[in-house]
Amino acid sequence: MHFSSVIHILGLLLIFLSATMLLPIPFSLYYGDSDYQALLISAAITLAVGFLAYRLAKFEQDLRPKEGFAVVSLGWIALSIYGSLPFIFSGAIPSFTDAFFETMSGFTTTGATILTDIEALPHGILFWRSLTHWLGGMGIIVLSIAILPFLGIGGMQLFKAEVPGPVADKLTPRITETAKILWVVYAAFTFLETLLLMAGGMNLFEALCHSFGTMATGGYSTRNASIGAYNSAYFDYVITLFMIIAGTNFSLHYRFLKGDLKAYFRNKEFMFFLSIIGLAFLLIGTDTFFQEGVTVSKAIQDTLFQTVSIVTTTGYGTADYEQWQFSSQIILFFLMFIGGCAGSTGGGIKVVRIYLLIRFIYSEVIRLIHPHAVVPVRIGKTVVNREVVANVVGFFILYVFIFSLGVFIMGHLGLDIPTAFGSVAATLGNIGPGLGNVGPTDNYAHIPFIGKWILSTLMLMGRLELFTVIILFSPTFWQK
Repeated sequence: MHFSSVIHILGLLLIFLSATMLLPIPFSLYYGDSDYQALLISAAITLAVGFLAYRLAKFEQDLRPKEGFAVVSLGWIALSIYGSLPFIFSGAIPSFTDAFFETMSGFTTTGATILTDIEALPHGILFWRSLTHWLGGMGIIVLSIAILPFLGIGGMQLFKAEVPGPVADKLTPRITETAKILWVVYAAFTFLETLLLMAGGMNLFEALCHSFGTMATGGYSTRNASIGAYNSAYFDYVITLFMIIAGTNFSLHYRFLKGDLKAYFRNKEFMFFLSIIGLAFLLIGTDTFFQEGVTVSKAIQDTLFQTVSIVTTTGYGTADYEQWQFSSQIILFFLMFIGGCAGSTGGGIKVVRIYLLIRFIYSEVIRLIHPHAVVPVRIGKTVVNREVVANVVGFFILYVFIFSLGVFIMGHLGLDIPTAFGSVAATLGNIGPGLGNVGPTDNYAHIPFIGKWILSTLMLMGRLELFTVIILFSPTFWQK
């Protein structure tokens, strides 16, 4: 392990992070808040540490997969540590544990919060909170590798370690160009959503914050009641559309924008993704449609919004789904595991893995009936390599094991069964709101001290696809 190279790159990331801490300051000054001082101090400290790391640690040679995985995992931890400084220095979240939890939740686009009164926070801190979503959404590492090659550092290992999904979908032969394309598409959709939200009556501040949370599938809102505070069908449907866009493989957006108008409909994962949303909407709709005092239009609006919000792991809320029938809550609970498409900003297991697992089970059933038949696992017309299938099966087993272990630990910390299940599913899947005492109208402030660190770890593991973090605990990883 070339530690000098890892520290050198982490220094660059902290320098970039310090620059982003200046972005909320105009809003702080405009609204007459004093939190700009905390942002300036935090930026100065982060810049100083980053500059020292960058100057004192030299980049030795080309980045290998080992260093790539180390930079990604340690990078998210370092960014969350220094990203929590504005919360601490402003007094918004005095506790380091709580501030780290909130920041890790932001950068991993989880959206779980320990805040009990969000609207009491100054505007600069609220903007920084939402900005951590946007930076983490497509991956602050992917943004960095668009810059690192200019400094003589290759970035392919970082891209492989960071991009969500079982494989990294390269749009161009050069990884730098790929990163730029992904971020241009990401920024363009964010800009478009911001304009549409402002057209509906949101001011620039609120529109930006909610666009950050939507495109990152994060879910941090500027309101205590989340999107439900606006009581607007227009906002609900606009955000629902962009949650679906954010939960879709971004390479499909690029191909569509380049003129391939049938890119979405040829993609089996995307069509399966829409089928999951449609089926869940119909099943849950049978509950909400017949709720007393709820109009048909409102039932459709809330059901569609919450279904999309959960399956894309965004976590915005317009209704308290814990008041729905138990069967509807179970459906939402299973949606928490599915997540968005590979190559999206969504969390969870990913739709393509669920699709491959179903195809794999089907092929094994056929093989039992016809032992001599050759039944390859396919996505569309493409035969999937058995090694990839094995990786997906292994990922699924590991995901279930970590979830079960997390529930066991949280239960022993004193959480009731629904809260233990809900908190682990919501953090490991990067969703935010769960079930029980961490439901859509609750928060994570009551979670024990140790529990917050465990859930923070689950957020990191879920965001970085498990193996990227777990590999660091392997003794052979650190050996020559």
